[in-house]
Amino acid sequence: QVQLVESGGGLVQAGDSLTLSCAASGRTLSNYVMAWFRQAPGKEREFVASITWSAGTPYSADSMQGRFTISRDNAKSTVYLQMNGLKPEDTAVYYCAAKRYYMTKNSWEYDYWGQGTQVTVSS
Repeated sequence: QVQLVESGGGLVQAGDSLTLSCAASGRTLSNYVMAWFRQAPGKEREFVASITWSAGTPYSADSMQGRFTISRDNAKSTVYLQMNGLKPEDTAVYYCAAKRYYMTKNSWEYDYWGQGTQVTVSS
């Protein structure tokens, strides 16, 4: 079992920056891929970014590149999502997820999920 706990969400204004954190525990994560997804009201869950735990290889969705950056801290077993230039359309619940081995953008392939953290961007 892997436990994931997100934090760092909140209410910000358009153009602001915010960093989300995902603290992982429960298993050795060396073979895992960590990812961030988001879900806005009435919309499907959307892939944001992922990173391999061992090599730290990041990957971001095309629409997020240049604004969102994923990183991880092995010593703290924590994954981060740095979000810059936030827009009202970034308003969503942001989820941290984990799966073994290979990266995928498909949410249904991830085995472990956090409870989510709300990000609200006002115009």
